[in-house]
Amino acid sequence: MSQNRIPMVNLAAAFEKEGISAFRFDFSGNGENEGTFQYGNYRREADDLRAVIKHFREEKRCVVAIIGHSIGGNAVLLYASKCNDIKTVVNIAGRYNLRRGIEGRLGKNFREKIEQNGFIDVKNRGGMIEYRVTKGSLMDRLVTDTHAACQSIHPSCRVLTVHGTLDEFVPVEDAMEFAKYIPNHKLQIVEGADQEYTSHEDELASIVLDFVKTSLCKDKCVPKTLSSCTNTDKLRDSRL
Repeated sequence: MSQNRIPMVNLAAAFEKEGISAFRFDFSGNGENEGTFQYGNYRREADDLRAVIKHFREEKRCVVAIIGHSIGGNAVLLYASKCNDIKTVVNIAGRYNLRRGIEGRLGKNFREKIEQNGFIDVKNRGGMIEYRVTKGSLMDRLVTDTHAACQSIHPSCRVLTVHGTLDEFVPVEDAMEFAKYIPNHKLQIVEGADQEYTSHEDELASIVLDFVKTSLCKDKCVPKTLSSCTNTDKLRDSRL
């Protein structure tokens, strides 16, 4: 949910070392960004991503890939299902079955509670409220059809899913579901990795870099100086 989660910070640094510009940002209401956090509002996050891509294109920048971690993984896939203008998409630890995991976060009988009160306050271990889940935001998650989105991604779009076998929040089986239904898909399972890729940062970076650099060689909008995977001119690093 935050641009400053360790996997995304490490990936941006790895791209910079390769002379590839990387831009990290928080979705509305997350991390350092303004707005109100909304639970499960994946479609709004896909719209945020579209606004960022539109901005860089207006600045004459070439966007060759989008990468998302956890909820961001779902956002980049939803974007790809709606807009066939990015040919390389990386989903790291995204959730296929959006109905799973809700009870663990909202508690048992969450449907009855939210029907009765109209919201559920999620508290941390210290008893402090972290965020409020409204009925509308919960329903948004429940009606988001990941299966249909996956099947709607154009075959010309190359999708990589990376998932750790020890992910404590999203089971690795979800990654295998993505592999079944996305037309042009590569699945990479990282043995022993948790959701933050603790002690597996370099392996994750290598997997994602190799996938994206292959696209750099094929993407028509990349300048000739970047068309070679072995001789890339350094671009300006852009991030929030």
